[in-house]
Amino acid sequence: MLTIKRRHHLLSGIALFALAATSAQADTPKEQELEARIAALERMFGTVQTELASAQAENQKLRADAALAQAKTAELANSVAAIHVTPAAAPVGPTATADGFKVGATTVKLGGFFKTTVDFTRWNDGDVATGNLGRDFYLPQSTPIGGQRESLDNDFNAKQTRLWLTTETAISGHTLKGYVEGDFQTSPGTQGNERTTNGYNFALRRAYIQYDRFTFGEDWTTFQNVATLPESTDYIGPTEGIVFARQALVRYSYPLSKTTTLHVAVENPETASANLGSPALIENDDDSVPDFIVRLNHSFAAGEISVAGIARRLSVDNGAIGDTSSGYGVSVTGKVNLDAAKRYEWKFMATYGTGIGRYVGLNFAPDAVFVPATGQLKNVDILGGYSALKVNWTPKLRSTLTGSIQTVDYDSGLALASLANFNKQAWSVSANLFYSPVKGVDLGAEYRHGVREVVSGADGSLDRLELLAKYSF
Repeated sequence: MLTIKRRHHLLSGIALFALAATSAQADTPKEQELEARIAALERMFGTVQTELASAQAENQKLRADAALAQAKTAELANSVAAIHVTPAAAPVGPTATADGFKVGATTVKLGGFFKTTVDFTRWNDGDVATGNLGRDFYLPQSTPIGGQRESLDNDFNAKQTRLWLTTETAISGHTLKGYVEGDFQTSPGTQGNERTTNGYNFALRRAYIQYDRFTFGEDWTTFQNVATLPESTDYIGPTEGIVFARQALVRYSYPLSKTTTLHVAVENPETASANLGSPALIENDDDSVPDFIVRLNHSFAAGEISVAGIARRLSVDNGAIGDTSSGYGVSVTGKVNLDAAKRYEWKFMATYGTGIGRYVGLNFAPDAVFVPATGQLKNVDILGGYSALKVNWTPKLRSTLTGSIQTVDYDSGLALASLANFNKQAWSVSANLFYSPVKGVDLGAEYRHGVREVVSGADGSLDRLELLAKYSF
């Protein structure tokens, strides 16, 4: 556009100069030639003006287009800003988080472990049949008595592999949690055998919901303090001395202080009796009153301790005759770090009671003995416990030495001859070595010697070496 303006000024100047020259001279041939040139210049000037007008119009159009483009650019920028400011709609599917994943407002987590054990067992007084739980883990009541010594048995087992799922949802200032857990040890397998497929059923272990301080569902009995169980390659460990049961319950947990919590629960009742003359346990399912349990947990700088109490109403009713009786018990458990570096740790449990046989040692003793002739339930007292010392040799290497025992006393009015084959006592000692090469992986070896004795005085024992490989996630 600047070039066109310069040409316009130049032509104008030439025209004015020509007019001035015309006024000073007559119409000579030179003047006529000059006029012809002026006319040609005027025609050229008109063409330039036309081009200038066209250029100005085009320039105005370009400015309008530029303004329109600028407006659209600003509108697009505002839209992009709005996209970043406005929260996105909640995704339909699950989204990953740092720990677990989210489904709507619920955080879901998966966990568990893969576990394989290899057992070498010598039964010193008889044989234990294939499929018996005593082949999978230490179950003192399955130790044979009075038979011929069995040769060494070797069993491989992966059925103790365990899986669990947890959920957590915040609802109007409250916390709602869910938990479900299962393994392949709990239920007998129906789809395979050791000859070919080794199939086992996945079965429920625990399933409950927690709403703030309440727990509803199937969980460890409140009479048991799981935190004090010693480390073992075995499924349970010092079985005869442990309070061990999972069942449906309603529990309320109330923190009395930062270090003390009170648990109160009503739990599923079930009287496990035995008829006089036969030690076989019977699930009567005649109970009408739940088991009442209370436990007080207290933690301190060096560990924790708990005291639990239970009250029960036992019941047997076969339609023709029946009886009821009372049961009660107390259990004290704890774990204590014996040095400031936490290299040595002591765990213990001591339990005493009447009519609580099914809660201790996986029902090593009956809750009560039923006398069909009189229709009466007779008391059974038990005393059991264990002591375990754990030593952390290095950050990756550790050992636990454990001793466990349970003794059973039957009503003095019962004839000993009728109780001859009833369990009287069981005890065991074990020592293990665990190595964790990386986080989540445990390799272990454990030796156990266990003895079972019945009322008649006959006894039997086992010696077991167990190897373990476990990956927890």
